[in-house]
Amino acid sequence: MSIKVGCFALINPFQTLSKQLEQIKSWGFKYADVTDNTDGACLGAEFGFTAVASLDANPFDIKRMFNANGLEISSICAHANLLDPAAPWRYGTSQIIKAVKMAASIGVKHVITTEGEPSTGFGKSLSNDEAIFCIHEKLAEPLRLANDLGVKILLEPHGHITDSVKHMEKLIDKCNSDALGINLDTGNLWLGGGDPVEMVKVLGSKIEHVHWKDMPEEMVEKRGTIFGCGMATIPLGSGVIDIAGTFASLVMAGFDGYTTLEVAGESAVLESYRFLQALGAETEITDRNSAMVRN
Repeated sequence: MSIKVGCFALINPFQTLSKQLEQIKSWGFKYADVTDNTDGACLGAEFGFTAVASLDANPFDIKRMFNANGLEISSICAHANLLDPAAPWRYGTSQIIKAVKMAASIGVKHVITTEGEPSTGFGKSLSNDEAIFCIHEKLAEPLRLANDLGVKILLEPHGHITDSVKHMEKLIDKCNSDALGINLDTGNLWLGGGDPVEMVKVLGSKIEHVHWKDMPEEMVEKRGTIFGCGMATIPLGSGVIDIAGTFASLVMAGFDGYTTLEVAGESAVLESYRFLQALGAETEITDRNSAMVRN
């Protein structure tokens, strides 16, 4: 059993994906995810100031970019809006399907999605049962395809349904698919009012990937009012989330696989890795970077 630790591939603003991967490589990591992505072409990626990957690209070009930096793709992110009405400009079912096809073609096991926070009157007016039905409907075809292609779609806590252990369990039962699992995001779940340790204890057999974040003390008063955040700004173990307890619970549940640091700043990233290593995570950062953290 091993808990592998990789890095979020969106760490520096206004840089291309290849530059993000070069930085991750320089820190000594072996794993990273395909983070920001979209359909078709992207002006920012074309002219060198964003890390967006195209879901319509040759997937092997993306894999070669990671491999050139000695990195393995741990997952493909496909964070969607599954509560607002479907529309051509809204990331949803179509993009998740493209992410599943990309993952299958280059041997990536996991596509990570979530429901997001609704912005329309339609989405905001849904009851919990209606929201679960809406998510189920938008995931039905992606899950059927994922099952055929041998890919797992993982739901991440990042909204009022997935931030609840009770609602997450009900949603998974409703979808009733072997191709569905969970990506535990410690920061998002805690911010939404959930407890990462509880989710592992109740749904540990469904958790196949983890996003690590810790939150500072000043976020306590906002807990339960915020659904998700992109990155933590403090190192793991320095905030209010029980990261050590979550790690121990994952070990007890038999978790064996990839995890990703969603942490901003070189020092915070490396300190966070060392915190996880002390708990028993797989070692992969170089001696040079170990010295950087100690110093």
